[in-house]
Amino acid sequence: VVTLSLLMYPVLRSLALQLHSAITGSYISGTHSIAFINCLNEQIAKDIARAIMDKKLAAYVNILPKSLALYFWKGELEESTEILLLVKTRTSKIGELSNYVRSIHPFEIPEIISLPIDQGNPLYLKWIEESVPRD
Repeated sequence: VVTLSLLMYPVLRSLALQLHSAITGSYISGTHSIAFINCLNEQIAKDIARAIMDKKLAAYVNILPKSLALYFWKGELEESTEILLLVKTRTSKIGELSNYVRSIHPFEIPEIISLPIDQGNPLYLKWIEESVPRD
C-alpha cells in the first residue's frame, strides 16, 4: 500500500494542481519551458526555427546574435561562434521538440536543453498554452 501510494503521489499531485489551476486560473509552475538550441550560423538557426514553428512545437522562437563558444570536443578545446535559439513551448513538448531538432540539425550532438518556466506574465503564459497544441 505504501509503495502504491508513493508511486501515485506525482500523478495525484499533478491532477490536483491542474484542477486548482482550472478553478482559480493560476499558473502551474513548470507547465511551460524554454529550450536552448545552438546553431552554427544564422541561416541554419532561421531554418530550424521555421521548422519548429511549422510543426507547431513552439509558440515563439528568439534567434540571438553570434556568441563565442568554448567547449571540449573529442578531447580538444574548441572555440567557435554560434547562434542561440530560445524556444518557448509546453514542457510536454520538449521530448518531441528534441527528437525533431536532432533529426534536422547538422551538428553530430546539438545542444538542446530546457528549463521550466516557474512564473511569468499570466497573459503571455496563456498565449503559449493556446499557441502550442496539446499532445
